[in-house]
Amino acid sequence: MKKTVKLEAIDPIEIYGPGNKILLEFCSYFPHLKVVARGHELILEGREEDISEFNIRFAHLVERRGRKQSLSVYDVEEIFAGVDSHPASLSGNMNIVYGTDGKAIRARNKTQEELVNAYFKNDLVFAIGPAGTGKTYMAIALAVRALKNREVKRIILTRPAVEAGERLGFLPGDLKEKLDPYLQPLYDALSDMIPSKKLQEFIADGTIQIAPLAYMRGRTLDRACVILDEAQNTNLGQLKMFLTRMGPNAKFLVTGDATQIDLPRREDSGLIKGISMLEGIKGIATVCFRPEDIVRHPLVTKIVKAFDKNEKNS
Repeated sequence: MKKTVKLEAIDPIEIYGPGNKILLEFCSYFPHLKVVARGHELILEGREEDISEFNIRFAHLVERRGRKQSLSVYDVEEIFAGVDSHPASLSGNMNIVYGTDGKAIRARNKTQEELVNAYFKNDLVFAIGPAGTGKTYMAIALAVRALKNREVKRIILTRPAVEAGERLGFLPGDLKEKLDPYLQPLYDALSDMIPSKKLQEFIADGTIQIAPLAYMRGRTLDRACVILDEAQNTNLGQLKMFLTRMGPNAKFLVTGDATQIDLPRREDSGLIKGISMLEGIKGIATVCFRPEDIVRHPLVTKIVKAFDKNEKNS
């Protein structure tokens, strides 16, 4: 049986890849099917059931290209593994992941729901707002989901090691022990979602990496979900260094609170400047949390508002 598949309104190289690399990977799943690419047409020859399956999977590939900046062989792998990193129904009410206590973790308000949707639609998401709004927790939940669904191979969590009233040099222990207090909130969130033994295995084999921001320099982070927490404590150069680590198949989430800058000079913070510079670029989104989105103790909302009011008055 012969059949011709036509690509409408799209450059074939966007689907086939440079040197037909993506197409060759795709066709490797159909060893009994002869496929000839001629510009915008694919000529298929083989069994009817193979041609039918090819059409279904190929339609998924084309549809996926419509949602992404570019395709890779990893997209082909995910399509044949039944993994969809961008669910057709984007809803904050979806169960993102199940915690170690068996309870579903999901968006708890409209802004968290906006963050979930932004994550599925973009490769770089900024989440800014006051403490207690669940920015980091939701980001880590999305990263754990991606790892469990084999959408990524690694989770990388990082924070700038900036003192908040203490000096690193005065803390006891070696470098790891000095830095652990800064990274502990990330461990806490992970331990809510991954059993302790499995979490230690992931950390030991590098599947999950937790490190200060300075350790990111010189790396290319691909096939990973990467989270920069407390980004308000980065200067513009550090933020650029981090963002330019992004590999072609990575997801980046940046969280921060512009009202809690621990740098010696508040004006050195690069978070808001960086967001402003990147505004309007396709594939980048910013989600802004407000005091009303705080999900901790009810008093936390009042505390944040009181401090904000005092800061504006002064």
